[in-house]
Amino acid sequence: MRSQVIVSWGETKRYTFDLDEITMPSDIARSWLDQQFNDMGCEPLRLTGKVLLADKVIAIAQAVGESRFAEEAYRPWAQAFAQAVVAMLAKPRVRIDVPSLTVSY
Repeated sequence: MRSQVIVSWGETKRYTFDLDEITMPSDIARSWLDQQFNDMGCEPLRLTGKVLLADKVIAIAQAVGESRFAEEAYRPWAQAFAQAVVAMLAKPRVRIDVPSLTVSY
């Protein structure tokens, strides 16, 4: 199944990752994203301290910054991020809007 992840820093700064197939199982995806969340020193976005899956995805994108998605040197990491997001959220199309802190399907 084809999937797509779009990571956006506003209307003119979009990074699209087209995935022909999802090769990451959901439990591995969750673990990989948990590890990234911890490694990047991310903090919960909600005052309650609860971290929703969508919040985790936004926090990671915010922490690594736009260059991690834009620069060719980081392409393998960005592809792994896209794979993990699609596998964990179980949605074929995911749009992450970093400035507005939203994830849509």
